[in-house]
Amino acid sequence: MIPETMTAVLLTGHGGIDKLDYRTDVPTPEPGPGEVLIRVSAAGVNNTDINTRIGWYSKAVTTDTETGGAEGFDTVDDADASWSGTPLTFPRIQGADVCGQVVAVGDGVHASRIGERVIVRNMLRSYVDYRPYECWTIGSECDGGFAQFCVAPARETHAVDCDWSDAELAAIPCAYSTAENMLHRAGLGTEKVLITGASGGVGSAAVQLAKRRGAHVIALCSPSKAEAVRALGADQVLDRGADIVAALGEGSIDVVVDLVAGDGWPALLDVLRRGGRYATAGAIAGPICQIDIRTLYLKDLTLYGCTFQEDIVFENLVKYIEAGEIRPVIAGTYPLAEIGKAQEDFLAKTHTGQIVLLPPEVPR
Repeated sequence: MIPETMTAVLLTGHGGIDKLDYRTDVPTPEPGPGEVLIRVSAAGVNNTDINTRIGWYSKAVTTDTETGGAEGFDTVDDADASWSGTPLTFPRIQGADVCGQVVAVGDGVHASRIGERVIVRNMLRSYVDYRPYECWTIGSECDGGFAQFCVAPARETHAVDCDWSDAELAAIPCAYSTAENMLHRAGLGTEKVLITGASGGVGSAAVQLAKRRGAHVIALCSPSKAEAVRALGADQVLDRGADIVAALGEGSIDVVVDLVAGDGWPALLDVLRRGGRYATAGAIAGPICQIDIRTLYLKDLTLYGCTFQEDIVFENLVKYIEAGEIRPVIAGTYPLAEIGKAQEDFLAKTHTGQIVLLPPEVPR
């Protein structure tokens, strides 16, 4: 039975955790043409959820994400505070990760899909007619997984056959697709790769996915998480505050996968070899960095900014799951009602892996 109303968390505007409104009377969405309705079993917590809430994507914000993570920022320009650069509409149900079961279908979708256990591609292309370098982020440009139900395009909703828990599957869409996309864009092979922020959701995914490709993985993280990151497959772990040029040597790395940026950014180009590649999909230590353009052109470096994802990226992730080639680390699960506590713990960065929210079960 599909109820008329559901439990969900509404983001009421850009700002602090107080902008998250836990409600039990939100109308249950209905699938439109080409869409499916999903009963959500679990939804991961990601930097993008917090960045969207606090408006960090606005160019008016120039500091790290942690500074405004709990309270928000005073300088947000609502006009560009989203992935797409267009204003968000409120209230919005966030949640870039969706794991659940298809319970209804819209026009044009075969009823045989009802009952599938699924995850949803987080960077949606259906709503922008599959135009290159355009996408909607579920939970940003449209409602997402911080609810008992959500709708998603049928062709971007993937059935998955595995023995994982719902929480494990919910750790995949955003973090793992972000990591896989950086490796895909940089063309990582059996090379030396340096991964920053290696203990977080995306970083830990990147370690596993890079090892799957046969790379030699050097990871940067806090000393307290070094053993956990080694357990993920890292060949070498360095303190995130280390002098990486002194530790690794100039020109010693083929590929850098960066989620941190900030003041230490120039050294990442220094350790790249001539012809090396740099890929980024985050800047948790701060988005404003200084570059010596001579380093870029004299070393023939290639820099990749990675948001848009080709279809194959998510398709491959499903194959990796079903082949047993990857498995996420779950740092903890929280009831959806404790989303504030979950995001506070996420911001504290004392965990390794992914934090996941569990909506209340729907009577069946």
